[in-house]
Amino acid sequence: MGGSVKDVQSMAELDIAVRSGAPVILHFWASWCEASKPMDQVFSHLSTDFLQGSFLYHVEAEEQPEISEAYSVSVVPFFVLFKDGKTVDTLEGADPSSLTNKVIKVAGSINPGEPAAPASLGQAAGPAFRETVKKLVKEDGSSKVENQVQPSLSDALKKNLQQLIDSHAIMLFMKGSPEEPKCGFSQKVVEILKKEKVKFGSFDILSDNEVHDGLKRFSNWPTYPQLYCKGELLGGCDMALAMHESGELQEVFRDYGINTNASNEVKVNEPGNGKGGISKSTGLSSILTSRIESLINLGPVMLFMKGKQDEPKCGFSQKVVEILRQEKVEFECFDILSDEEVRQGLKIYSNWSSYPQLYIKGELVGGSDIVLEMQRSGELKKALVEKGIVQKETLEDRLRKLISGSPVMLFMKGTTDAPRCGFSSKVVNALREVGVNFGFFDILTDDEVRQGLKVLSNWPTFPQLYHEGELIGGCDIVMELQNNGELKSTLSE
Repeated sequence: MGGSVKDVQSMAELDIAVRSGAPVILHFWASWCEASKPMDQVFSHLSTDFLQGSFLYHVEAEEQPEISEAYSVSVVPFFVLFKDGKTVDTLEGADPSSLTNKVIKVAGSINPGEPAAPASLGQAAGPAFRETVKKLVKEDGSSKVENQVQPSLSDALKKNLQQLIDSHAIMLFMKGSPEEPKCGFSQKVVEILKKEKVKFGSFDILSDNEVHDGLKRFSNWPTYPQLYCKGELLGGCDMALAMHESGELQEVFRDYGINTNASNEVKVNEPGNGKGGISKSTGLSSILTSRIESLINLGPVMLFMKGKQDEPKCGFSQKVVEILRQEKVEFECFDILSDEEVRQGLKIYSNWSSYPQLYIKGELVGGSDIVLEMQRSGELKKALVEKGIVQKETLEDRLRKLISGSPVMLFMKGTTDAPRCGFSSKVVNALREVGVNFGFFDILTDDEVRQGLKVLSNWPTFPQLYHEGELIGGCDIVMELQNNGELKSTLSE
């Protein structure tokens, strides 16, 4: 392709490009998204200067739902980067500097022993290109676009959208009508809902451009159809199909009190079945009650969910897992799909009919909607603090703290007074020669930092030099900048 950008026509075309092993970069965009425009300029500029021999594609997220859902695109602009037939990186939102660094890392050489290409990092890509990126960032107004409802949505439109979403327990926003779908993906979801034998409402998004464009921003989901259950977005066609085939969709409907052909009857242990006495307050056996209470108190924060932390089996469970990880708290979990007795008994014990269920110090907090609302309002963090639950520091948190410990930060072997490798010594001397103040960290003293930083930076060797939290590169890059007379200016920008 010679580095030119073209519109992807099919998943098959994309698969062929990825399997070639050459760098492949996808830019998911939408015509309604203002942030896509400056990022498209950056993308085109990168394709001209650095990506000869690579495959670059524009993907209009709404027009290519199969590709968008395959890569879990829920916000635009969104970038996916491939190399050697594998996904190696992604970028969400409008961040020209990060895109520059990620793209030219994929295009350049970072193999140990090989000299780094001049384009190995954005900081070393040359002054003309850096100025272009800065201009685009400035024009964009922000280095990043947060994943939130766009300011252009009026209060009246947001209210209208919410009313539409809440108008039916199951609500499908589709192209066409259930009797006459106007796209194959919408038709598939209609067929799924009919097989599940549930009543649902629908809205033809082709009939109202304001709803069509507004709902994508409101939900942060750029494609149609969109399926909602009790006001919660379940996803698009692929998600609905996967949940239907696994039986999970029926479980979601049942847990939210929606009638299906499946029995909604909750099994309760009967007297004399060998399970012990029956609790008068709940009707549960004393043995089952004791077991449930032990599980609830298994940890200070306990989540009863579908699936496991690393493999949730419903969107609502996944959402709570993500929230707890964002709050950086350690938590235990129990897969209620693995034990039907606990699953049905806990509903009675807690008087809460659906999953997930979150408990803090033995007290029920609620399900996904309540946990989400508490996080948004700050109440969740407050509740955790009041219960004495301290946020854990992740390795990534620690690494980012170290990186931002000084405006110029060097991760090296040894100390500045006693470097333990020639490459580290060269970089120390170069920084001293240009009179730059810098902090340092001896990676030989902490193997967790040493290995973790390689992954975080996607840079396999040391030393590594950072400026304002951004990776400049290793010894070769620093020497090149010094020889070009650009080292001091690069570290002063």
